[in-house]
Amino acid sequence: MDDGRPIFVQIAEMIENSIIDGTYAEETQVPSTNELAAFHRINPATAAKGINRLVDDGLLYKRRGIGMFVATGAVETLRERRRREFSDQYVRPLIEEARKLGIGTEELKKLIDTGEEQR
Repeated sequence: MDDGRPIFVQIAEMIENSIIDGTYAEETQVPSTNELAAFHRINPATAAKGINRLVDDGLLYKRRGIGMFVATGAVETLRERRRREFSDQYVRPLIEEARKLGIGTEELKKLIDTGEEQR
């Protein structure tokens, strides 16, 4: 679990991925800070920092004395945010590079379709 990014960021992203893929459905409980810390062999404060980041983003909420749960609407919130990030990180640069190379919209669509067919 070390790809150069802070561990708490990696913990938060792992939980986000599990929310998006349905492992943790909305209104279901996620692992506790102590469970995450033990499983990943990290400091509980680091795990808590990752969890708190998701709470601050409105993706998780606490039920006093019970634990942390996935908020209603978390899946759509994550998908919308990741779509924006995907567009900023991949689509905009792709379009800019295509323009530099004189590739028009229709040709770019064909290239994408062709790439899909080759999978």
